[in-house]
Amino acid sequence: MALLQISEPGQAPDPHQRRIGIGIDLGTTHSLVAAVRHGVAECLPDEQGRVILPSVVRYLEGGGRQIGLDALASQVDDPLNTIASVKRLMGRGLADVKARLPYELIDKPGMVAIRTRAGEKSPVEVSAEILATLRYRAEDSFNADIDGAVITVPAYFDEAQRQATKDAAQLAGLNVLRLINEPTAAAIAYGLDHQSEGLFAVYDLGGGTFDISILRLTRGVFEVVATGGDSALGGDDYDRAIADWLLAQSGTAAATASLSASARAQLHRQARQAKEALSSQDSVALDLVLDGHRLSARLDRALLAQVTEALTSRTLSAVRRALRDAQLGKDDIQGVVMVGGSTRMPVVQEAVRAFFGRDPLTNLNPDEVVALGAALSAHQLVGNRGADDILLLDVIPLSLGIETMGGLVERIVPRNQTIPTAMAQDFTTYKDGQTALALHVVQGERDLVADCRSLARFELRGIPPMAAGAARIRVTFTVDADGLLTVSAREQVSGVEAQIDVKPSYGLADEDIARMLQESFSTAQQDMQARALAEAQVDADRMMLATQSALELDGDLLSPEERLRIDTLLNELRQVRPAGDAAAIEAATKSLAHGTEAFAAMRMNKGIQQALAGKNIATI
Repeated sequence: MALLQISEPGQAPDPHQRRIGIGIDLGTTHSLVAAVRHGVAECLPDEQGRVILPSVVRYLEGGGRQIGLDALASQVDDPLNTIASVKRLMGRGLADVKARLPYELIDKPGMVAIRTRAGEKSPVEVSAEILATLRYRAEDSFNADIDGAVITVPAYFDEAQRQATKDAAQLAGLNVLRLINEPTAAAIAYGLDHQSEGLFAVYDLGGGTFDISILRLTRGVFEVVATGGDSALGGDDYDRAIADWLLAQSGTAAATASLSASARAQLHRQARQAKEALSSQDSVALDLVLDGHRLSARLDRALLAQVTEALTSRTLSAVRRALRDAQLGKDDIQGVVMVGGSTRMPVVQEAVRAFFGRDPLTNLNPDEVVALGAALSAHQLVGNRGADDILLLDVIPLSLGIETMGGLVERIVPRNQTIPTAMAQDFTTYKDGQTALALHVVQGERDLVADCRSLARFELRGIPPMAAGAARIRVTFTVDADGLLTVSAREQVSGVEAQIDVKPSYGLADEDIARMLQESFSTAQQDMQARALAEAQVDADRMMLATQSALELDGDLLSPEERLRIDTLLNELRQVRPAGDAAAIEAATKSLAHGTEAFAAMRMNKGIQQALAGKNIATI
């Protein structure tokens, strides 16, 4: 009698065809790993049954290290070698790090490093330690190798931070299937669990980052309509605000800079404990001694709301921008999903309730929901059946484009464009005989290159010499599912091509993204005027160059009076061009174009006569 093979729901009968995909929520304060087992996504525990891994690494004497709870317990005793909140350092330079941290940072080209007893450590290396621990946990849970992982990142992580996260995963020995935005992962878990449909706002306030995403859920299709946030705002900042308040109450604020690393770690741990206690009780007493200073005070929920009001207001400002981007009002939102451990704070829940006029959805564990959504996505991406009804449509947070003449930005991929995507636009040469084209790739929402972020530069060479405007150069931007960019340029006639994988230099300040968006709104009128002036000047330069070239070649066709009239118009345009008046430049350009129409007709007739000279009409 033959044996009957038993398979888990959604798995192939052949065990060799079963593939294991895991979802990892790499968080600022804690991290989790999840996978689909028995047909259901669940967070994987360690040997003690704990699913949450504190995102803390401690480097020991002799080259050893502690990761997770053991390291967390040593923050006060060994702060210089116990690295927490490393996610805030990913892809950033020393000048970008605003928070005072207990461990020592080293300024390095591209990305800051951390000094430890084990030597200098990159944030990528520290993150890799955390990711490797989660990988081992998953392998132990399945007693098998992992085929791939989906890792979540804040929606507002820029390309440098995403690339750093991907590098850390590869260093940890993980096959990265995809990076997905944390709010999107939460929506996957929530939508599939509750069969929800409609427009939802995902309010994601974690330990170090805040994201807001507006998503449309329709029968397993998760479409991100708009995204926003602040990748330098989270629960750590609430802890810091409480610590600063406590110092001020005790009259020791002036001594903050002189506090030892151990005292600062103790202060922030006490502030975090007070914040967490206020989620279940109305008030809490704080009493501790730091470097000989006694700090004592009582904090209640109303006072916490006052102390952290500026931080909560920053989250709601980002929510307003996301709604405006999506061209939606608060009443269009069917539900607000709360994600991230910091959303447990009553002060945050009350602010969200007041803003949207409805109770937020808090019935899913805010700590686990992101990892669960990533696990569902990973289960599908490794090729398992039963998850093929999920379609994820994510977006990019900032527009991508290239520099054109006059220092202008020509956007090719607009902000909030669904990814993966490939978009192209045709350009041409500016001068006669031009055989090369320099391309400058930029990111941002402003109209001038000087106000945007430079991503990469490359050149297209080998263009056949042609008259200005004759070449046809197609520039294609390809953004993959991880939000990473490839740019190619191809001259359509000759087929010459150049391509670059945009690898952003680490170190962009987090607030630069928020600043880019804010400036795009506050300086819209100024940008329109600057763009109009630059376009007018480019048109004027082109007209003057074409006219001057024509005069040098065929000026003998003109009578002295005609030549004088064109020279006068040409000089008038030269004089008005630097003045900065777009309307005046446009008017002078049009006058020159009108004044040279007869000359252009003479040149055309001359060309036709030369082409027909000596030919029999019967052969034409």
